[in-house]
Amino acid sequence: MASNFPDRGTSPAAAPGSAAVAGATSLQSVRVWDLPLRLFHWLLVACLIGSFVTIKVGGSWTDWHFRFGYTALTLIVFRILWGFVGPRYARFSSFIFSPAAVFAYLRDAAHAPRTLGHSPIGSFSVFALLAVIGVQACAGLFTSDDISVEGPLARLVSSAAVGRASALHHFNELVILGLVGLHIAAILYYRIARRQSLVKPMIVGDKLVASDAISGMPTPAADSIAVRLRGLGVLAVAIAVVAAAVNWPLF
Repeated sequence: MASNFPDRGTSPAAAPGSAAVAGATSLQSVRVWDLPLRLFHWLLVACLIGSFVTIKVGGSWTDWHFRFGYTALTLIVFRILWGFVGPRYARFSSFIFSPAAVFAYLRDAAHAPRTLGHSPIGSFSVFALLAVIGVQACAGLFTSDDISVEGPLARLVSSAAVGRASALHHFNELVILGLVGLHIAAILYYRIARRQSLVKPMIVGDKLVASDAISGMPTPAADSIAVRLRGLGVLAVAIAVVAAAVNWPLF
């Protein structure tokens, strides 16, 4: 979840690059979300939906549940790495806020942080979802239903550990559903109450920003061919890490 900069006093009706008319502030399109980050976001959404549907259907679809889980874990590893080597708004350092900053944002105080990237509340959503989805995918590697479904690493630990991992996997599903529900509610709140779309920027990569704030705002995020090739390199590392973990008994 992210917040346009600034969102106070900005007219949603103004077109990009248009002159200020009747008090409306002109808007300019600024690149915020790089392509690797956008692909990560939507692929993770697909994995969450796919893993949830396939485990509920059961049967032979359980194999696909594991595949979605492996892919989700790969994406989580990618995002963690990209949080250190990606462009400015993808980096964790750009959306780590103090408790005081979070409270100021919630109170809509004048000194509250205003950023092109993730807002203080959006940053909580990012870290929380990365944590719970990562835990879910890792726990799934050790789960078993004691009948026909078993995670690839379940044979490496005791039956008691498998039981704890399975219980965590089931409970954490509810946590993920709760966080996803809050995430969707926040998107709707921004769309209805603040007249800001959080979805479109995550599709096209750009946000509309008040032109009179351009001079005092950080530069746009890099999204060049070099950045995208770097993203492919990071993805290759993430794939290698997860493949090694999943096939650990073979090494």
